[in-house]
Amino acid sequence: MIRFEGVSKRYRGGFEALRNLQLEIGQGEMVFVTGHSGAGKSTLLRLIPLLERPSQGQVVVGGINLSRLRKGQIPQLRRRIGMIFQDHRLLFDRTVYENVALPLIIRGTPHREVGRRVRAALGKVGLLSKEKAYPITLSGGEQQRVGIARAVVSRPPVLLADEPTGNLDPALSEEIMQLFLEFRRVGITVVIASHDLDLIARLRQRVITLEHGRLIDDWQGAAA
Repeated sequence: MIRFEGVSKRYRGGFEALRNLQLEIGQGEMVFVTGHSGAGKSTLLRLIPLLERPSQGQVVVGGINLSRLRKGQIPQLRRRIGMIFQDHRLLFDRTVYENVALPLIIRGTPHREVGRRVRAALGKVGLLSKEKAYPITLSGGEQQRVGIARAVVSRPPVLLADEPTGNLDPALSEEIMQLFLEFRRVGITVVIASHDLDLIARLRQRVITLEHGRLIDDWQGAAA
């Protein structure tokens, strides 16, 4: 599903975020990416939807070599990838329903289908009763759930999350991770950058550890 072949990423100023990364993630896997601050976790995630391009090597997603994609083809790639961020990135002047519907509206999905999919996504994250609420009225955990619903409403085969529980207490963090486990069980490939080692250990999924841009450990876990 996702393959990194000798991937390095060097930023202006000489900082090398990734160094000769060799990695393969199968369809339906749930993989945690860990490491110290600056280890390359976020860069790894950003290469998958082409928010960044590698300095060397190739990234292959769903059989597509991203180095061969033209600029005009990138939106089509990103429609197949759901992205979740620590800061939610919600539109606070729009309702929960409108936030989740936005990716579908941009794609030109028929109105009736939009309603069905949005409510299905909100149902999965336990927020169907909040569809008319505005994000500012929600708790941090609820806002993160809205972000997750927005990421999965298009039914992407790949789900990326960058520190999705970084601002949440342990109980809420556990709930959010259980949602990701449910998505994995229906065949979605889930890649999560996280520093919450205790929570990761309890979930018993594959764990990739980066150190100064290099892959230093790849522990398979025992998939639930």
